[in-house]
Amino acid sequence: MFEKILVANRGEIAVRVIRACKELNIKSVAVYSEADANSMHAQLADEAICIGKSPSSESYLRIDRIISAAEIADVDAIHPGYGFLSENAHFSDVCESCNIRFIGPSSRAMNALEDKAISRDLAKKAGVPLPPGSEGLIENEQDALSTAKRIGYPVMIKAVAGGGGRGMRVAHNDISLIKGYHTARAEAEKAFGNSGVYIEKFIENPHHIEFQILGDGRGNIIHLGERDCSVQRRNQKIVEETPSPLIETKFKGLRKTMGKAAIKIAEMAHYTNAGTVEFIVDEKGNYYFLEVNKRIQVEHPITEEVTGIDLVKQQIMIAMGEPLKISQSDVQIKGHSIECRINAEDPFGDFRPSPGRIEMYYAPGGRGVRIDSHAYAGYTIPPHYDSMIGKLITTGRDRREAMDLMNRALGEFMITGVKTTIPFQQAILQDPNFRRGVYSTNFVEQLLTGARRELIEDKA
Repeated sequence: MFEKILVANRGEIAVRVIRACKELNIKSVAVYSEADANSMHAQLADEAICIGKSPSSESYLRIDRIISAAEIADVDAIHPGYGFLSENAHFSDVCESCNIRFIGPSSRAMNALEDKAISRDLAKKAGVPLPPGSEGLIENEQDALSTAKRIGYPVMIKAVAGGGGRGMRVAHNDISLIKGYHTARAEAEKAFGNSGVYIEKFIENPHHIEFQILGDGRGNIIHLGERDCSVQRRNQKIVEETPSPLIETKFKGLRKTMGKAAIKIAEMAHYTNAGTVEFIVDEKGNYYFLEVNKRIQVEHPITEEVTGIDLVKQQIMIAMGEPLKISQSDVQIKGHSIECRINAEDPFGDFRPSPGRIEMYYAPGGRGVRIDSHAYAGYTIPPHYDSMIGKLITTGRDRREAMDLMNRALGEFMITGVKTTIPFQQAILQDPNFRRGVYSTNFVEQLLTGARRELIEDKA
């Protein structure tokens, strides 16, 4: 059993990990930047150590400072959360060389899934369908043009590193392809320090569906069902739910097929700990592999709610060398769960960040309502990091009950002092197409156009 874990992150995910540690009777150590001196995770942990100035490049991305804090606090393990260093194989190696357990996949597994182009090769060997695309990295404009000509427009230019929608552009002709190629490379270099991109066929009106996996160090790998993450803007997720209404109503057999595909890819990568295998599904029920997220996901709570399995505790137990005590047949999906990411952004001002001091904070409650947040009245949202205030999760016996609970909970959520995405998410929950489960990844763009946008703004 670990005695002490350092949480190498901030915000709601740091609070989430600290809570899991407390329930396992494991001491926790928070690291924080100067901007996060009064943050909730630094207050809740058993110990807290400042690791640098406010920019993440001077704090949460500094491996040397995090390792120094871990050695000073004499911890057994480090949990990286999501983002920052969570998918950094070098960080995992440094932890192991310092005799500190990294709570996540091994560096071997991360290297096997090092970037999206390598992941595609692995999926191809596993016999999992892929969108048509380039064989490797696109090195110049001519490579881009010849690839697009071979597979046909529209195409997606994608960064091989990172995520969160950065370094991604859709092109419908040669002119937009060349512009998108250079823009995606520059954005990827700035965000991830890696300008590599590849091209694949852009599937129009797709559904973004991902499978949660867990693997121990003894070769046991299971999946915990799917999450539908299609409600997104510029590849940033806004609302997620499980089970997927598309699979539940139209393609129920896909759950077993795609679950097996996710496990096959994980097995080939010798994957351990928690991860997510992402797919897109077209309107005819064809599915294609996208990538593997080698960490705990932001939207993991909805899977916890319908399976009853605490994913963060599972991560910790696996890192301690414990075998999975859950088999695939033990995984039962009960009910329906929805998550809204509550961000400090202006949804009617091009989703511009809205950092600042929260004047009033009142979180909703009641049966079937869960809040994962680090915010409180008087807390100042710094401009240096992502704008998430928290995650609102509702769970019901079926999708309709989960939606009704979410609609009610969003109406109760009171946050003043900063703008939030709550009014826009209320509009989503009340939209007839969303309520019918009829939506794809272009759903948000449709809501933000013409008369529908005016109607939403009037309601807000």
